[in-house]
Amino acid sequence: MTGAVACLAGFDDIGVVVHGSSGCYFYPASLIATPIHGTFLVENEVIFGTESRLHEVIGELEDRYARIAVVNTCVPAIMGEDIGDLARGGRVFIVDSPGFLGNLEVGYHRALAEIAPEVDPGAAGVNIDGICCTDPFCRGNALEARRLLGLAGATVAATFCLDSYATARWAAPLTVGTNPDLASGIGRWCGSLLGLDSVAETIDALAAVVDGIEAQPVREEIAWADARIRKACNKYLQRFDPPRVAIFSGRSYADFAARLLKDYLDADIACIAARNDADAPADDFSVIGDMIRDAAPDLVLGSSYEQTLAGDAAFVGLTPPIRDRVLLHSRAVAGIEGALCLMDEILNACITRRRRGRERILH
Repeated sequence: MTGAVACLAGFDDIGVVVHGSSGCYFYPASLIATPIHGTFLVENEVIFGTESRLHEVIGELEDRYARIAVVNTCVPAIMGEDIGDLARGGRVFIVDSPGFLGNLEVGYHRALAEIAPEVDPGAAGVNIDGICCTDPFCRGNALEARRLLGLAGATVAATFCLDSYATARWAAPLTVGTNPDLASGIGRWCGSLLGLDSVAETIDALAAVVDGIEAQPVREEIAWADARIRKACNKYLQRFDPPRVAIFSGRSYADFAARLLKDYLDADIACIAARNDADAPADDFSVIGDMIRDAAPDLVLGSSYEQTLAGDAAFVGLTPPIRDRVLLHSRAVAGIEGALCLMDEILNACITRRRRGRERILH
């Protein structure tokens, strides 16, 4: 359910209604910066039917949005109410995405399928995908992807999902991604922007098929960023040992962070646990606690859930939720700026931990 809401909330001309209880509304609302709406079902509506309440909420929103998306949650789905007649004239559509269907990625892709983007062979530009409104790096990733495409001389077509409905419905033939876990499958995939090597490969792939795209300006900036990261990390390693690290997030972010840490800090990656792994998802709080205790890491990357279990380890937020911090600027994890941003967060967190440890010894 949260994935479906996050996908739809990225379209600025779609009003999103969470059709369920207050709890179903407040969790995604706490993660998503854009406004969403809810039916806030109570007991008598569950017993006697929810359709009239849904009609009421849609009526209140019809003048405010070009389209309204109703995300069906667990209780209405289990009740089996037929609310399909509300999908009239294309302005209101239903996304059946109760939480028991699967993880965030399942809901995200189900909602995107309801948008039903099509590729226009004649459309100019390059699509960007992998953008999700629950991601603390959502806006930063979109801005960085657009910046890199502009630096290479490309224009941006549709952004999935941080765009208008009309733009997204007719996409360009080529797509790059900021998070392969959320790859849209729309257009020809040209590569990921997650990591410096991936950025170089993706821009090269675009330059090979699109006249006017120049990879050299991006490659020059990659070399500059690589030199900056290596200098900072070498300085750290002159003073401290490589960190032992535990990483918790989606699979693509986790693998990217592990590569970054191994390449530049020679880090010992004690464990990588992805929430969206099909066979063994890292979504059980007690299991995560055991993994952190067994790993005894110097550094934990993850969410506020892992932070509460990290003890005196350094912590860097990589996946939602990230609580108890003010996050105003558009931080990226994708692209060149994303690699720089994540590495300076890691270095600063590790240096602060070492400094605090030294202060405790002195006292």
